[in-house]
Amino acid sequence: MGLMAGKQGLILGVANDHSIAWGIAQALHREGARMGFTYVGEALERRVRPLAQSLDADLIEPCDVTSDAEIAALMERAQAAFGQLDFLVHAIAFANKEELQDAYLRTSREGFLLAMDVSVYSLTALLKAAEPILAPGASVVTLSYIGAQQVIPNYNAMGVAKAALEASVRYLAADLGPRNIRVNAISAGPIRTLAASGISGFRAMHRGFADHAPLRRNVTSADVGNTALWLCSDLSSAVTGEIIYVDAGFNIMGMSLPE
Repeated sequence: MGLMAGKQGLILGVANDHSIAWGIAQALHREGARMGFTYVGEALERRVRPLAQSLDADLIEPCDVTSDAEIAALMERAQAAFGQLDFLVHAIAFANKEELQDAYLRTSREGFLLAMDVSVYSLTALLKAAEPILAPGASVVTLSYIGAQQVIPNYNAMGVAKAALEASVRYLAADLGPRNIRVNAISAGPIRTLAASGISGFRAMHRGFADHAPLRRNVTSADVGNTALWLCSDLSSAVTGEIIYVDAGFNIMGMSLPE
């Protein structure tokens, strides 16, 4: 019997087999979870569907999180497939590429609002629609980044969005806590994903990360997956409203000296 035996839920945000969400899905599947997956558009469906099928997914459905109607339809299908949800993984973020270069001062109003809608409000919108089918003891996990707390070159609007997402985690945890539903975020170190490739200078930042992290290594999607497994399982039953760093200790460093 695995840690997630008898538990079922949704994974939103898998883009390919390098996605952090895919690392989470693999960890949950390994421990016996039943899962449903979402995608946006035909191009992503071609990537997501075979991955989801390889984990015996019970549901593979489209969902544009900027549409309340599509979110409502997803939850109807999730209820038909699962009855109740024991976990929901929100691994969705987006900003236009032009907002992830130059200075934050140059952020456009349109680009700012899009980043906030997709990367932040989508979590609230999903939980609002999912609330009737979230089981007592359910766990919600989203993904943040240290750019929410500290300035990261070129992260710009996404850093501001992640800060708002972390605040949302705390407010949602307070709202859903009386129903024994937990909401937490994982703040992962830089991982080479499709989303990260849009950040100007990301490759150089990724290369230098291990030199400054106490564990002297980069972080993998499997590292994040194992922490998400803990958060989705009953082992973390008293943990909510937290931002859990999975970054080889990078966040504790104020300065490092050359070796």
